[in-house]
Amino acid sequence: MAAVIGETRHLRTIRIVMLAFTLTLTGAISMTQSSLAQAQAQAQAQAMSPMTTAVMVILTVKAGVTREKVMSVMPAEIRQTAALYLNGKIREWYSRGDGRGVVFLLDTRDVAEAHTIMEGLPLAKQDLMDHDYIPVGPLLPLRLLMGNP
Repeated sequence: MAAVIGETRHLRTIRIVMLAFTLTLTGAISMTQSSLAQAQAQAQAQAMSPMTTAVMVILTVKAGVTREKVMSVMPAEIRQTAALYLNGKIREWYSRGDGRGVVFLLDTRDVAEAHTIMEGLPLAKQDLMDHDYIPVGPLLPLRLLMGNP
């Protein structure tokens, strides 16, 4: 009888150890799967987040600024803008259809660089223009065509 009780205790101890081991492995596996899922989600989010390849800047004459004031600065503004274009900083430039300013597509990777470029121009130095900065990049839905949703 003592041998049976000793054997039962031994089996109970083995069961407890096995249960603890199983729970530990289950926790480790779920943590690993959670970490893998997080890493996959983060990689997917990075793949789906827009890559900035240029910054669109919309310039608008500030309210109350006269046409004469803007025109007095234009010769210097045009020279510096042309220099930026020739140096590859301005990729494209357009007049706004409403006649209130221009739109530039700057060859920059972030808004901070675009802001620095634009603040160096004469109209900005004289605080005559408002600037709206929009980072742009490849059209994200096209990734669906590539089989990489």
